[in-house]
Amino acid sequence: MQPTRLSAAVAALALTASLAGTLASTASAVTPAPQPVPPGHGKSLALAAADKAADSGLDGLRHGADEELVRTAVTPWAGGLYYAAYQRTYKGLPVAGGDAVVLSDSAGKVRDVTSAPAPAIRLSTKATVSSAAALATARGRLAEVESASTPELTVLLKGNKPVLTWHTLVVGRTAKGLPSSLDTYVDARTGAVARATDKILHADGRGYHNGNVTIDTAASSMTDPNRSGFKCGGQNGSAYTGSSPWGNSGANDLVTACVDIMYAAQKEHSMLKEWFGYNGQNGQGGMVPARAGLAEVNAYYDGTKTTYGRAQTGSNQLTAIDVVAHEYGHEIFDRTPGSSGSSNENGGMNESTGDIFGALTEHYANNPNDTPDYTVGEKVNFFGDGKPIRNMYNPSLVSNDPNCYTQLTSGTEVHAGAGPQNHWFYLLAEGSNPGGGKPSSPICSGGPSSVTGVGIQKAGKIFMGALLMKTSSWNHLAARKATLSSAKNTYGSTECNAVKAAWNAIGVPAQSGETDCGGTTNPDFSLALNPTSGSVQPGASATSTMSTSTTGGSAQTVQLSASGAPSGVTVSFSPSSVTSGGSSTMTVQTAAGTPNGSYALTVTGTGSATHTVTYQLTVGSTTPPTGCDNTEYTYQGTLATGQAQAQPDGSYYYSATAGTHVGCLRGPAGADFDLYLQKWNGSAWADVAVGGTAGADEDTSYYGTAGYYRYVVHAYSGSGAYTLGLSAP
Repeated sequence: MQPTRLSAAVAALALTASLAGTLASTASAVTPAPQPVPPGHGKSLALAAADKAADSGLDGLRHGADEELVRTAVTPWAGGLYYAAYQRTYKGLPVAGGDAVVLSDSAGKVRDVTSAPAPAIRLSTKATVSSAAALATARGRLAEVESASTPELTVLLKGNKPVLTWHTLVVGRTAKGLPSSLDTYVDARTGAVARATDKILHADGRGYHNGNVTIDTAASSMTDPNRSGFKCGGQNGSAYTGSSPWGNSGANDLVTACVDIMYAAQKEHSMLKEWFGYNGQNGQGGMVPARAGLAEVNAYYDGTKTTYGRAQTGSNQLTAIDVVAHEYGHEIFDRTPGSSGSSNENGGMNESTGDIFGALTEHYANNPNDTPDYTVGEKVNFFGDGKPIRNMYNPSLVSNDPNCYTQLTSGTEVHAGAGPQNHWFYLLAEGSNPGGGKPSSPICSGGPSSVTGVGIQKAGKIFMGALLMKTSSWNHLAARKATLSSAKNTYGSTECNAVKAAWNAIGVPAQSGETDCGGTTNPDFSLALNPTSGSVQPGASATSTMSTSTTGGSAQTVQLSASGAPSGVTVSFSPSSVTSGGSSTMTVQTAAGTPNGSYALTVTGTGSATHTVTYQLTVGSTTPPTGCDNTEYTYQGTLATGQAQAQPDGSYYYSATAGTHVGCLRGPAGADFDLYLQKWNGSAWADVAVGGTAGADEDTSYYGTAGYYRYVVHAYSGSGAYTLGLSAP
């Protein structure tokens, strides 16, 4: 087997903080003594806590025996906080839906968890429709196809039911000639389209010229040398060439249009970094390229690029600061956890996100040719009367768009559906009666008498933090919970209460489990199991350590219990209650007649709140194999297909001198288990030796310098118990 078969399950371990501390030991010999934790331990502690929560199935992170939550992104935040995003997988296939985000801190505490609803998944992963046939079906949805991604076998959660599908993104034009970027799922058994969502939210025509500005380009082309992927050119996708000064200030000169586009997009990029500490529109320092000169009254983002047309009158190009920042705001929404959802409400919030980032960028740029405001496209004169196409402080002033959440319906057009969240953002940033020449903003029926704003920079950071907790089921109710959590964790009770007042003012009701904005920290705790699964023969028992931690307020008593055990299985805890911060040993005892199979046990901790984790019990598995008797230390574990474990005991060891590291893995018969020796390079774990044959047994030998090391055992295929032996200098 080749190292390139290292799965997402192992990759997800790459930055976990086994470095943060040793977990409960299952070694048959003394573990090498850990040394002082290396630099970066705060991040390691945070990610270890997040990964433990995901592995343990904490609260909404519950997942079945064939499912995993694979960490796909980590975003550092203010105050030593980290947002860790997770994608659900089923038997190694990506799942569309059921995604999750864990917010944790540098002390190793879980602050918050969000997750999209996910039913227990059970279905065959064998497709009866070919990839080529599915692609043809997806391409057939458009009259003209510009590009189509290679279909990927994916489990789609549709109407709370799993469907095996082929997933592809098809970019082109509809029969009506409109641009389209169809995120398409084709049923892998019937060949029918299970879901197709257009990522392009067609914007109204608008345009603006920013005057003489400074932009970042290469010497001879409109390619940004500092922001990956960003360039501007015509409809053929090539960057315009030439030299500085670019453009001629002409309203319809396309190089001038690119000057406006690059200026606005680069200002937005700088705003994200300087105000929020966020790394560009795509979160990785870059953004998609831009194209000018579309011969239509339109501007849009399609997942691969932004495109800009002309105003309805033909008087100018649609390249205003708020227009460009709006389109790249769609990229921010698309590239944060949960991506772009499929509901109409989600689409309205996506549009609102574009408007919010348009306003934020205008305020950051503070360009005298386009003074900061909370209206959209006001410089374009789209209707011939000089009025904007959307209004954030009073959405009803344009086309009677809804001001209040209670005015939304399932059929509200997405641009109009931006109204309530736009209204909320203005109230949070400026308040209901800000003064200083800024407009007053109405409050919906049943809301507070007034709202005091926190300023646009704080409001923007709170909103950005909430987007980092977004899931595929995003809606106004979820946004309320996420922004309250973001405000309390980023700033404190004053800002949190302002967020709450702004949501109340537009009619979004309080939600169960939302953050309490009180000035004192509410008592709370978190749970984690290690290990999170066990395999036994009928009549035998398995143990796991239930760890608790205090995440808010003072330590408290937590009562432990379990449910979901099949007939013949009993679960006990010693002790049965702990003070948060302590641990208990959970013993799962099976009777001699317990049927073979896999069972999900729900373990509950009850205190000031109730939290749950999941333990996967397999009855009838084989005993750990032998064959590594000549090594210094021995560890054992159990893995299902696609899973991975770090050793020793989920942690690491320190070698004080140079020498040879010997690894011996013995896995279950008929399985394909792999062994990776990794060394800490100062910021991440790097593979230094790989045992990757297509079998259950692996042996490695590596001569290395002093440093921190760990082994990762990966079940490429097959399930069961394994034994790992290791010797270190």
